[in-house]
Amino acid sequence: MNKNLRWKLLLSLGVLILFGVVGVYPILASVYHLPAPQAIMNKQLKLGLDLKGGVHLVLRVKTETALRVETELEMQRVADAARTAGISIGAATATNEKQFRIEGVPSAQDAAFRQALGSTGVETNFDRSPGAGGVYTFTLKPNIERQLREESVVQAQQTIERRVNELGVAEPTIARQGSQGNDILVELPGLADVNRAKEIIGKTGLLELKLVEQGPFPSQEAALQAYNNNLPPDLLVVPGSSDPANAGAAPGSTIFYVLRRVAPITGRDLRTARPSLDQNNQPAVSFTLSNDAARRMGTLTESNIGRNLAIVLDNRVFSAPRIDGRITDNGQIFGSFTTQEAQDLALVLRSGALPAELDYLQEQTIGPTLGADAIKSGVIASVVGLVMIVFFMLIYYKLSGVNAVVALLFNLIILLGLMAYIGAVMTLPGIAGFVLTMGIGVDSNVLIFERIKEELEAGRPVRASVNAGFSRVFLTLLDTHISAVIGALFLFQFGTGPIRGFAMTLFIGLASNLFTSTFVSKTLFEAALGRRQQVATLSI
Repeated sequence: MNKNLRWKLLLSLGVLILFGVVGVYPILASVYHLPAPQAIMNKQLKLGLDLKGGVHLVLRVKTETALRVETELEMQRVADAARTAGISIGAATATNEKQFRIEGVPSAQDAAFRQALGSTGVETNFDRSPGAGGVYTFTLKPNIERQLREESVVQAQQTIERRVNELGVAEPTIARQGSQGNDILVELPGLADVNRAKEIIGKTGLLELKLVEQGPFPSQEAALQAYNNNLPPDLLVVPGSSDPANAGAAPGSTIFYVLRRVAPITGRDLRTARPSLDQNNQPAVSFTLSNDAARRMGTLTESNIGRNLAIVLDNRVFSAPRIDGRITDNGQIFGSFTTQEAQDLALVLRSGALPAELDYLQEQTIGPTLGADAIKSGVIASVVGLVMIVFFMLIYYKLSGVNAVVALLFNLIILLGLMAYIGAVMTLPGIAGFVLTMGIGVDSNVLIFERIKEELEAGRPVRASVNAGFSRVFLTLLDTHISAVIGALFLFQFGTGPIRGFAMTLFIGLASNLFTSTFVSKTLFEAALGRRQQVATLSI
């Protein structure tokens, strides 16, 4: 055996052992309870939603919510800027999610009002239209509207990804879909607690710290009566849950606070959030603010000692502790939490608030039994296809068919090993890609073998015919494989869920097949022919 052939055989054997250990052995160890290091078992091929079971959700981002938030925020900025400049304006109302009105601007202060607008930057995003009686209408610009809608979907997708990742779901799928691009597909393989996942994914998670003007009140009507049913526009009534410290309120009953509309500190200012215990050793959530927010928090609390600061989550007051001194970068949310609820709330706060509300369009739970049936059917189809291929190759190409069968087995083992190593997910369409890979592998061998037969029929020696068969077909195989890879890349780029699983399996199968059908198969021919000095015929 010459030195060149020896290293080819060693390389082929090394590749087989390496990918067999990574891809095949963990499966056998899991099924037959064989001993295996944890590092190898961690690389075991992952199963997708359709094989492992889990939950399939389609969510629609209500982009109108993001527009409404932006409109109301700008409206409040304009009203505050006008009042700061000493301009006595009337009502400030949002007529819809894209438009708001400022009424009652005195004609004598019109110039001062327009000057105050410059400090807010409102006219960057809104078109201003003056009207009769000191009325100004501000309408969101069309290009800004499109930008906000797009940003709200992207931010929602990123927030959902962060929350799902913290849930510990292996290989989730979060992708945009729909004609308008505002639907989000969420697939969570192997998830058992669907309701908890839905609650965490869909929870808005908007944290706000606001000064309490008055309260708590036993009812919303009582809160409004404190202002003679004429609540100032910069205030709002927010519900909350009472605790034993609130005299005259039953624990757990709903009470109401009058708060400032604009929050000086929000969830965007959080640096981190984690579960903790309050002073009574009950579950709570502690949070830390960013440096800039800590400065604002210090100024706010230092100038409002003795007042209450409400911690508002998703427009509900969780607690309203008294400010007894300067507070900077730390805070705590406490209430009637269970340990799991505190952990989930900390997760939501860490992942950030959703920029818009979500609607559930589809919800489908796939049980593991259905996945097991799919795996069984896929394995049966693969085995039947492999047996038929082996039978055909041995009958038609005789002993040379053994070469093709060995190369095909190499191909499948390398495919499983590569998928396991890179963390790819096997889906039901992925099994179809697995079977298709077998067909592509046989097709490659058929092209090579037919070329070898043509060379033999032309009267060339056996070794020369084998070399010519592989060398002259290589460019053809390279061309066909590159064409198929391009198709697989497009499927992976624009497909979702199982389609991407099929594309990934096909891509890896094409790469491994090009190696086995040209390198491994030729090495086997060289090893068989190298045993004999004179070779007159070839069983093909």
